[in-house]
Amino acid sequence: MLDVCLKTFKYLWILVLLTLLSNWNQEIVAQTTQNINVFFINEVDNEPAAKAVDVVLTYLKKNMRYGLSVQIESIEANKTDAKVLLEAICNKYAESIEKKMMPHLILDTTKSGVASETVKSFTQALGLPTISASYGQEGDLRQWRDLDDAKQRYLLQVMPPGDIIPEVIRSIVRRLNITNAAILYDETFVMDHKYKSLLQNIQTRHVITAIATEGKREREEQIEKLRNLDINNFFILGNLQSIRMVLESVKPAYFERNFAWHAITQNEGEVSSQRDNATIMFLKPMAYTQFRDRLGLLRTTYNLNEEPQLASAFYFDLALRSFLTIKEMLQSGAWPKDMEYLNCDDFQGGNTPQRNLDLREYFTKISEPTSYGTFELVTQPKQPFNGFSYMKFEMDINVLQIRGGSSVNSKSIGTWTAGLDTPLTVKDEEQMKNLTADTVYRIYTVVQAPFIMRDETAPKGYKGYCIDLINEIAAIVHFDYTIQEVEDGKFGNMDEKGEWNGIVKKLIDKQADIGLGSMSVMAEREIVIDFTVPYYDLVGITIMMQRPSSPSSLFKFLTVLETNVWLCILAAYFFTSFLMWVFDRWSPYSYQNNREKYKDDEEKREFNLKECLWFCMTSLTPQGGGEAPKNLSGRLVAATWWLFGFIIIASYTANLAAFLTVSRLDTPVESLDDLAKQYKILYAPLNGSSAMTYFERMANIEQMFYEIWKDLSLNDSLTPLERSKLAVWDYPVSDKYTKMWQAMQEAALPATLDEAVARVRNSTAATGFAFLGDATDIRYLQLTNCDLQVVGEEFSRKPYAIAVQQGSHLKDQFNNAILTLLNKRQLEKLKEKWWKNDEAQAKCDKPEDQSDGISIQNIGGVFIVIFVGIGMACITLVFEYWWYRYRKNPRIIDVAEATTADQSHLKDVGSGKLVEGVILGNSGEKFEKSNAALRPRFNQYPATFKPRF
Repeated sequence: MLDVCLKTFKYLWILVLLTLLSNWNQEIVAQTTQNINVFFINEVDNEPAAKAVDVVLTYLKKNMRYGLSVQIESIEANKTDAKVLLEAICNKYAESIEKKMMPHLILDTTKSGVASETVKSFTQALGLPTISASYGQEGDLRQWRDLDDAKQRYLLQVMPPGDIIPEVIRSIVRRLNITNAAILYDETFVMDHKYKSLLQNIQTRHVITAIATEGKREREEQIEKLRNLDINNFFILGNLQSIRMVLESVKPAYFERNFAWHAITQNEGEVSSQRDNATIMFLKPMAYTQFRDRLGLLRTTYNLNEEPQLASAFYFDLALRSFLTIKEMLQSGAWPKDMEYLNCDDFQGGNTPQRNLDLREYFTKISEPTSYGTFELVTQPKQPFNGFSYMKFEMDINVLQIRGGSSVNSKSIGTWTAGLDTPLTVKDEEQMKNLTADTVYRIYTVVQAPFIMRDETAPKGYKGYCIDLINEIAAIVHFDYTIQEVEDGKFGNMDEKGEWNGIVKKLIDKQADIGLGSMSVMAEREIVIDFTVPYYDLVGITIMMQRPSSPSSLFKFLTVLETNVWLCILAAYFFTSFLMWVFDRWSPYSYQNNREKYKDDEEKREFNLKECLWFCMTSLTPQGGGEAPKNLSGRLVAATWWLFGFIIIASYTANLAAFLTVSRLDTPVESLDDLAKQYKILYAPLNGSSAMTYFERMANIEQMFYEIWKDLSLNDSLTPLERSKLAVWDYPVSDKYTKMWQAMQEAALPATLDEAVARVRNSTAATGFAFLGDATDIRYLQLTNCDLQVVGEEFSRKPYAIAVQQGSHLKDQFNNAILTLLNKRQLEKLKEKWWKNDEAQAKCDKPEDQSDGISIQNIGGVFIVIFVGIGMACITLVFEYWWYRYRKNPRIIDVAEATTADQSHLKDVGSGKLVEGVILGNSGEKFEKSNAALRPRFNQYPATFKPRF
């Protein structure tokens, strides 16, 4: 029993001692606890900040080791009425002065806008130490923009995570070389101050807009409007619910390879969506490993569960650090003892109390552990603190695949450390590239050689000058494209109702990004679309006609005279030759009838029938006929023939030159004026082409001028003198284009270029057709076709350029690319490739010109005459040889060295000639059986012997 009593007494004594010790410790803590007064100004709906400050107070009470007691005066700031907010702050402040409980610190967690500016204005004017968690970088806090050095030491700002997270967009854009972006955000992010600074100095066309909250239809319209701005990279900044709503409002086509979606949130959960097939980049915050235990303790023990956890942890760490900073300053004596506080009513605009207070130094020196990330504070005294201090944390970059309404696969491919200009840390480069939106532009075109031509073997199904050009531009600007022909085959014209067709309509309706082809820059087109700088020289309208084909003939020289003339000349030739032979045979004064008289003449010519034919023939040549007949009658015939031949040759020569000249004359149409003055040849441009527009407008302008002149002439209000000045006999306004436009309409405008070419080729002498079109098209047709030609000079010259949507960013990008190619002379190389070195170039005969000589095709028959004559001479030679040798079988006799007396019986008594029928030679049986010719036995010719051969 005694033992039990002793043990009970022992326990009671221990209990008393413990109670006394606890009370003593509390008294010591109470004696060392530092009391501070804080004004907490929080924005409406900023629940993470409000909850975090309450948790801080609870945390300090349960952890007595801090020795800190905080008296909070909370003020809820509305977002719209600055006057009401300022009155509420001033009233609270006045009450605290009356109670001698002036605030040591203003803890400002307003985000931006009216509330934030009001608080900044209040604290700056009255010189109150403030730590703010407002959004904004350097210069964004307008009321704190021009602080002096003293105020910079006690008016501090630390950017919240919601202000740092959007900076990841800048890092993504740089990493992936994104050229366009749409940034959608919800109420959990403040982007008002980011419009200019977020992607500053980056060549990225971007739009920042709040997510439509009215409904799904409004969000669909919002995304469609952004897409019409030619944007294919989308960033969603918001909570998980906002991300889900946006993804479910997107058309399935917008998740294809030429689009990229990036979801960025402050929450740590996973994205869910009813999308069937979508792959997005998903970024969410991730607490540092060393801080997760502390964060878990705060969530479980102190109920710090407000979402997002990142924001709650930031506000908790910031409030705790701020309170500890004031305690440290008070305990170290750095806090002024006679702090002057000025009432709102006493502020006169320039009487702000001077503070010798270095809140910044003590705030940066606090070593209290954080619960999510670390504070990245500027510690260098000369560098600005506000706009550069924030909490550093990491965000996980994931590839998220959504299938069947749920996330089926999520893979981490990198991280991003929160900062103002921090690059991405990528673990999987291939996956990162797969998340990049391929820049694919939609091109509409019109097939027109050599600019655009179909080619099934080409990568895009087309080839030509413009295809090579757009490929060169794509290599510089970095994009891909799809190309297709516009349905109506038109570049674009406006009708009477002001509606457009062709490529222009596609660009206006946002169905095309680029209009490519031989598209002329026109004033009315520039009103609704944009053009790049010209990529081709000024190109005008010109005329295409069928090349006149002059029939060539090797015996064209024979066609100078008609057939009956040639026959008459031939008959005259034979008749004259026969007549000359008759006159020479029957005239007593001819050579053959009077040999003794002319025996001493050097030229002895007997005009038999053969000689007469030869004489008449050679008389027509510069060689002349030789010795003329001796008789006077024959000479008269020869003189008559000479006169006849001279006239015939002169007439033939003159007509031959004229004939060949006429056959090489150019077309009768050599200019537009020539075409307008004649009515034999029909002419027209393509229906709907720029050439048609030109003639139609010129005709309308002429009509308008005529109406103006007519109205002035018939104006009764004019005085007789004024009316007389308008009275003229001649028509004062040209109607050239009016008549031409009427003629074109009557001729029917061809619908396609092929139809126009066919009509030109089907032209005849009676029904000709001339086509008026772009000079480049016509010159290429001339290059590839030998039966077409360009007529006249160009007129109405305009440049060719690439068309883009009005206001499109492609204009500037393409301009830079085209100028780069121009400086490199790449455009000249393309021209040379498709005009000079084109494989389709036709190998045509050189067209005859008036300045050219006679071609071989027209005079080649003369050479044939030579060859025919030589051939006939060869045949005649063979015939002569045969006739001389084989005309009869001669009797061969032997020739002996006989004396003149022995041979006298062989001579003709009267003439002294050898008897006819005797052929000299060897005689005898041996030689009679042979056909040997005469073989003289002497080795040397007599002195008087003249060989015939």
